[in-house]
Amino acid sequence: QVQLQESGPGLVKPSQTLSLTCTVSGGSLTTVYGYYSWIRQPPGKGVEWMGTIDYSGRSYYNPSLKSRTSVSRDTSKNQFTLQLSSVTPEATAMYYCARDLRIVPQQGSGDWGQGTQVTVSS
Repeated sequence: QVQLQESGPGLVKPSQTLSLTCTVSGGSLTTVYGYYSWIRQPPGKGVEWMGTIDYSGRSYYNPSLKSRTSVSRDTSKNQFTLQLSSVTPEATAMYYCARDLRIVPQQGSGDWGQGTQVTVSS
């Protein structure tokens, strides 16, 4: 079973870039038909898909976040990363990484990390 673990700073200042890393174990980022995603859930709101990188290295983004979001990977470390630029307090959320067989992961399917809380505040 694939396991995922998010890591990164829990506090980011407004206007800065939020950077998170997901370390994958029990599977390879290059395994065919694997899609590796970032999802967030603000307090009291639903989940929001942010972006995905697939087994070939191609990236896909939520149109509403595309201009500020980047998902990349380091296959030598079996890690993929999220960068969200120009954050505001509205970016405060629990951030999850996930692996699925679809570009946009669904809750209850695939493998998800435990999540990491990120707060945007000065």
